[in-house]
Amino acid sequence: MKLAVEVIGWAGAALILGAYALLSVGKLRAESVTYQLMNILGAAGFVVNSGWNGAIPSAAMNVIWIGIGLYALRQRRRLQIKARCAS
Repeated sequence: MKLAVEVIGWAGAALILGAYALLSVGKLRAESVTYQLMNILGAAGFVVNSGWNGAIPSAAMNVIWIGIGLYALRQRRRLQIKARCAS
């Protein structure tokens, strides 16, 4: 189980770093579903790893990170629906 938790944590780190790198070099937009999902899934990996290891502040911060990503996706969806209704 410990190995699985470590792999999940490292995969989370890779997703978050990858999202930031792709955003920084212009390959992703902050509004894109891909960017938000990479951040949400990466933060979920950190929640698992941090929670397992008792790092509650880190786990809490990543729960908030997930919330921000979900909010961004919801806002994006609302704007798409609004644009469709307007046309």
